[in-house]
Amino acid sequence: MSGHSGRLQKKKPLTAKTVALGGMLAALCIALSAVEGLLTGWLGLPPGVKPGFANVAVMYALFFLGTKPALLLVALKALFAALTRGASAGILSAAGGMLSLAVLLFLRCIPRLGWAVLSVCGAFAHNLGQLAAVGLLFDTSSVVWYLPILTLSAAACGVLSGYLLSRIAPVVNRWYHPSGYLIEN
Repeated sequence: MSGHSGRLQKKKPLTAKTVALGGMLAALCIALSAVEGLLTGWLGLPPGVKPGFANVAVMYALFFLGTKPALLLVALKALFAALTRGASAGILSAAGGMLSLAVLLFLRCIPRLGWAVLSVCGAFAHNLGQLAAVGLLFDTSSVVWYLPILTLSAAACGVLSGYLLSRIAPVVNRWYHPSGYLIEN
């Protein structure tokens, strides 16, 4: 499962299995966000750099359940960040998540892009969204100097997240036949 063809199938009705999967993805997203917060310092990553494991759940939701579930996960991640790390963290999470989601929505229409490419693009967009939010919140343009670090981290973490999605999606799909939009693989 190295990518997708970009063709959308007709939306199916909401089922209990869909709701259960959505709940599991939301819980996974929150748990992975918390774990990432703990790992960042332990791994010695620069400020603002996180592995992006929670974004695997968002990408799965977008590509196999549709836009609305993915948007809900982005909102839940931002709310979790705001509640646990403050309003600024919530705003940064929302800005990064929304720009990443917008880029991925555009890219899913391009056939045969692999998970790693999609994930790297999403990670880069996430970082750009957060940098823009920092620039606006603190009225500074000096954040552009941090762009090289975030670009390298987007490449490395995006490849890792793309790989994780390529391994996890087939397992989840064997258990669950997506309701909503299915990108054929």
